[in-house]
Amino acid sequence: MFTALRSLTLQFPNFDPVALKLGPYLWIRWYGLSYVAGLLLGWWYIRRLVSNGALWGARKPMTLDQVDSMLLWVLGGVVVGGRLGSILLYDLAPYLRDPTEIFRTLNGGMSFHGGLVGVLIAMALFTRRQGLSFLVAGDLVAAAVPIGLFFGRIANFVNGELWGRVSDVPWAMVFPSRDAGLLPRHPSQLYEASLEGLALGLILWWLVTRRGALQREGLVGGAFLLGYGVFRAFCELFREGDSTWFFTSGFVTSGMLYCVPMVLAGLWLIWRARRASFLDPVRSS
Repeated sequence: MFTALRSLTLQFPNFDPVALKLGPYLWIRWYGLSYVAGLLLGWWYIRRLVSNGALWGARKPMTLDQVDSMLLWVLGGVVVGGRLGSILLYDLAPYLRDPTEIFRTLNGGMSFHGGLVGVLIAMALFTRRQGLSFLVAGDLVAAAVPIGLFFGRIANFVNGELWGRVSDVPWAMVFPSRDAGLLPRHPSQLYEASLEGLALGLILWWLVTRRGALQREGLVGGAFLLGYGVFRAFCELFREGDSTWFFTSGFVTSGMLYCVPMVLAGLWLIWRARRASFLDPVRSS
């Protein structure tokens, strides 16, 4: 059966995970470039949002200098939280055998849910030091996160990692990994790039630019948490489950379960923002 399926699948592009080689030791990988692109474009987008006073009404979010400082805190949260999250939430055993693996990040090994926790902690510390609203900062970062998600999922596809479940759909691909079993699978990385990155980014852009969402504290952050949780859980139906952790059982994956608190928190933030807009005449104007 699988021999017949392989004959009907698309050929996985033979990508080189290294984008640029500068000598024998300095290699620039697509995975690293995806992080750089996401952070820089996200920083540019946040600066544009902050500079557009029409989006905020009577509110004053933060200065551009504070935006620049916040980027460094967010970067630290993404890297530390993402790495520790990948270890603790998905695949702890290899790092217990060899703790030095923690520092070998060039081959991937970053968790979105861990990165999210890391960013939340970093932003809580940053906003407290600066005397800013945590929810306002969260709205700004949430509006820009889908940019990084899009590039990150494309990098996953280029690396031929985090592939989907075995499938006979016409666009199924055989990924060049022994762990993938040389079987046709969903290109779930592209599904996630399309939904978590592109679709969610457009939804948040519409809320910000057309619905005045930044004038309701926490609304954009809530919409992001809800949207990401729903889109990620849906994509997990097509993504190969992480068999290395005890939360995976049948079609239910650890990624789905980690999205449940995100959805609940998103719903609460949206309810809180909409309730505040009715109680506060300044915000509802």
